[in-house]
Amino acid sequence: MTVKQLFVLLVPVSVSAVAAPPELQTPEPVIYLADNIDEQEALGWCIDTLGRGWSEQLHTHSCKPEGGDVQFAYDSEARRIISVEFPGKCATLNESADAEVPFNLLDCDATSAAQSFVYDAETLEFTLEGDRGQCLAAGSESRTAGPYMARDLELAPCASTDAALKQWIVKGDI
Repeated sequence: MTVKQLFVLLVPVSVSAVAAPPELQTPEPVIYLADNIDEQEALGWCIDTLGRGWSEQLHTHSCKPEGGDVQFAYDSEARRIISVEFPGKCATLNESADAEVPFNLLDCDATSAAQSFVYDAETLEFTLEGDRGQCLAAGSESRTAGPYMARDLELAPCASTDAALKQWIVKGDI
């Protein structure tokens, strides 16, 4: 056996980009990252309102076992990411170039391109309907958030973003 053949046998081939799935406890409906990444309690990463309860700003956060402000659903017909906790509110790209927080939670608007997301169930990616090269992604740095953890929620180039940061599982219906 050649060294090359031995190398091929010893190097594991990854069938999935998911290194370690979370032990999700959040009730459905919920949208969460397929990879637990570094969430300390293996709760996973969900879309969430910034701070406690209502906020117009979004980030990613440890998926809370009790649900609440981490519960979002995807409406595939309207192509909207909708808050379960705050009815009539949708994830909205903040199109301001100097925005500190790239995503807001605003009134759902059927005419808003900033609220129109396409979910690909094969790649597990959310892209902007108007720019399929940009993916909804968790930020690369985690931080503490009380007893939980948080990351930024951002729009990132699909081609160069780590799969662990951009692959989302959609569970449950609206």
